[in-house]
Amino acid sequence: MNQPSGPLSGLRVIEFSGIGPGPHVAMLLADLGAEVVRVDRPGAGVGNPVVERARHRLAVDLKSDDGKAQVRAAVAHADVLIEGFRPGVMERLGLGPEELLGLNPRLVYARMTGWGQDGPLAHAAGHDINYIAITGALAAVGKPGETATPPQNLVGDFGGGSMYCAFGIMAALYEREKSGKGQVVDAAIVDGATSLMSFFFGARGVPHLSTERGKGMLGGAAHFYRCFTCADGKEISLGSIEPQFYAEMLAKAGAPAELAQGQMNPANWDDYAAKLAALFLTRTQAEWCDLLEGSDTCFAPVLTLDEARSHPHMKARGAYVEHDGAWHTAPAPRFSRTPGSVRSSTDDGADVVASWGRQA
Repeated sequence: MNQPSGPLSGLRVIEFSGIGPGPHVAMLLADLGAEVVRVDRPGAGVGNPVVERARHRLAVDLKSDDGKAQVRAAVAHADVLIEGFRPGVMERLGLGPEELLGLNPRLVYARMTGWGQDGPLAHAAGHDINYIAITGALAAVGKPGETATPPQNLVGDFGGGSMYCAFGIMAALYEREKSGKGQVVDAAIVDGATSLMSFFFGARGVPHLSTERGKGMLGGAAHFYRCFTCADGKEISLGSIEPQFYAEMLAKAGAPAELAQGQMNPANWDDYAAKLAALFLTRTQAEWCDLLEGSDTCFAPVLTLDEARSHPHMKARGAYVEHDGAWHTAPAPRFSRTPGSVRSSTDDGADVVASWGRQA
């Protein structure tokens, strides 16, 4: 594994293996230089080589006394612990916050769950779709008259989950600089997804920003903020909200003159969308890119993951990195003095933990 680089170099993290947002939190920290020891079950393989990169793997039987002793030895010198079990599991293992913060009072103990550590649903099974369903986020996605459309697991697991957990960890580490004490971070997807909906929650009563399917400007109801199919079956996206951007889009696309009036009148949206749909069917995606991309029309082609890696802007930004013969997403965000890096995982977790003890 390459040497860690990035603003979090020197940060020691214990990650308990799991799926979804927990591993993503650890990836974010590792990409920015943290030394992450991933506690895996003996014989566990790699689930997702991109998300599980840059780990020092440590095989541990958490039900054995020896395995628990290994974890406690690591925690004694760690800065952060990340776990995503159901509430009570770590306590039953004797590895709960009370025990481990007693061992290491500076530890930031991050708990990544869907429902949170308490509440009527805390112990129930669930997935991203369920967590965003009770926050109002899922109801806002889809077409009127049809059932809600799950937006992959981006809004819950990663948007409301891992990103808020990582933010919570950073906030707790900052506070620790003043108090000298660690604490528990209860990162619940339902909390994060609710926070993501703050803009819309505060805009209730504003017709253009309604989250009711088929009515909200940002939900695809407006003709100037949606996707259209091209002559080759591929799609393009428009976000021409502001009057000057809307006017430029109409002019460059050669849209019917009548569309220039009544842009923000919802009564026009379906009719205007039909006219734009017919227009965009007259050229291929590549032809529309030649005409509109890079202008102030607020335009972009709708790309697949493989197509995105080859797009000139994404290539220029280095959004994807080739490492050890495989492609990875690049570390984000970017730093001027201490850039992060993509690194390989290794099975030297025991050696890393031992080195922590020697450095203490």
